[in-house]
Amino acid sequence: MLKALAITLALAAAAPALAATPPLALTDIPRPAGPAATLFNGRDLNDWDAWLGYADPALTYTRPAVAPIGVNAQSADIFKVVIEDGRPALYVSGKTWGSLVREGDFHDYHLRLQYKWGKGRWAPREAQAPNNGLLYHSHGAPGAVWGTWSQAVEFEIMTGSIGMVVPVGEAIRATTTAVDDPALIDPKLRFSPAGRVQTVQGGTKNWNVEAYADAEKPAGQWNTLDLYVLGDRSIHVVNGVPVMEVRDLKAGDAPLTHGAIQLQSEGAETFFRDIVLEPITSLPKVK
Repeated sequence: MLKALAITLALAAAAPALAATPPLALTDIPRPAGPAATLFNGRDLNDWDAWLGYADPALTYTRPAVAPIGVNAQSADIFKVVIEDGRPALYVSGKTWGSLVREGDFHDYHLRLQYKWGKGRWAPREAQAPNNGLLYHSHGAPGAVWGTWSQAVEFEIMTGSIGMVVPVGEAIRATTTAVDDPALIDPKLRFSPAGRVQTVQGGTKNWNVEAYADAEKPAGQWNTLDLYVLGDRSIHVVNGVPVMEVRDLKAGDAPLTHGAIQLQSEGAETFFRDIVLEPITSLPKVK
């Protein structure tokens, strides 16, 4: 989410190494423990709550004296239902940064959705890698983080970094395993099941761990994201490829095990569809 341009340049420099990375596999995929719930009905956004950050997104990380837009009718231009490729899709403009929060308190689930980039890119990131995010275990006041998002754990949706983990909010932290990757910006950490234990926390130098590899499809194609969450653990999967495994999710000193689902608007036009959640009682394994 932060420092997107630098991440993109670092990933481009690391491309030969990434190409040689042996792929991970997902095994022991759990069966649904109950009926599936469709989070996007394809007709309207009546089950979603919109919040907009600053009229000038360049102010987002500056702690400005001005107030964010908040709840405003302008959100209907940023978040809406459209027909894309002949089917209903949830459209996120990206022009004004903000969040669209699905009402509900979700835990122990497998969430699947599809996303596709549109052509729109907006200041201050019009020349950077397209950026958005799937935020889970969202909680607290809207706009509590940089006036724009609720506290959460982020399944990053940014070209070159799909599946990266980012704690959204200074109280949010998580544990994973990582190896050093000098091609990345600080903290220069990339997820690996064979890596050393690392804690990531919002507002610290360890603010992210990069995804294991880049599994995104070419621009203009639909991508499938699978998020498996059980208690304070989660697994991020991109087009069937596991790229991140996280445990010990916390908000302050308390385990973080549930919350709302939040989609970001962060500078890039994005389409979402087929947002479906199924309950689970176990996690798959990453090998």
